[in-house]
Parts: sequence; structure tokens; C-alpha cells
Amino acid sequence: MHSMYQILMPIDTDVDRALAQAEYIANLPRSDEVQTMILFVFSGRTGEDLPNELKPFKSATRVESVRRAQEYLEEHGVEVEILDESGDAAEDIIDEANRYEVDSIVLGGRKRSPAGKVIFGSVTQSVILNTDRPVVVTGAKHN
Repeated sequence: MHSMYQILMPIDTDVDRALAQAEYIANLPRSDEVQTMILFVFSGRTGEDLPNELKPFKSATRVESVRRAQEYLEEHGVEVEILDESGDAAEDIIDEANRYEVDSIVLGGRKRSPAGKVIFGSVTQSVILNTDRPVVVTGAKHN
């Protein structure tokens, strides 16, 4: 039995969006009893055929959005674990949510860039439709 409240926080490389998700989690009541699993999904396009100069980055801890979100959460007393997967983002998110039996999933909201829409528009929809866990979608941060 885990008494911690477990949240899966899937992120991409967008730092503002990741920080908006982290801020939402850090502001939850009793955030010191929350364990957050940051899931960075290397999409199919960046799978095994990574160019050599990018190979060292195929580790989530090397990605700025992951590092910044982890730092933010830890500064606010939230326990963090980093997961990385490569493949289909929506499937990976649902698989990890089920594997860890998380209590909820916190997704980053859309940005207006076409790339952001491609990555997280359909993924968000797919996750919401394919899980019975609560899903929160946070907006992008406005500085």
C-alpha cells in the first residue's frame, strides 16, 4: 500500500509547459505527500535512429524541461522520480499510469505553435479517452 498520492506528469521539451505542470502539482494541498513521476517520451521519430551527436541526450535527465520541472518540484518538497520511454506518447502515458497505479495524470496544455499541437493535442485527447484515472490539463505559463 502506498500512502503517497502518486501523479504521472508526462512532459515534452517545452520548459514553460513543464513548469506550469510542476507549479500546479506544487500548489496541491499536502504536496509534501505527493510523489510525481515525470515521464519524458522520446517520440518514435527520435527512437533508435538518433544521430550520433544527439545520442547522449537520449536520457530524460539531460533534457532541460525535465531538469527544470524536477528542480521546481523538489524545491517545493515534492518527491520526484524520472521515467523515460520511447514510442507512442499516448500509449506510453497510459501504460506507465497503469504500471504505477497513479492517482492522477497531469498533462501540459496546448501552446499555439504547430509543433506543440502535433505533440500534445492528439496525445491529450487520446489519454483522456483511454484512461479512467483523473486527468488534469494545465495551461502554458505566461511570464
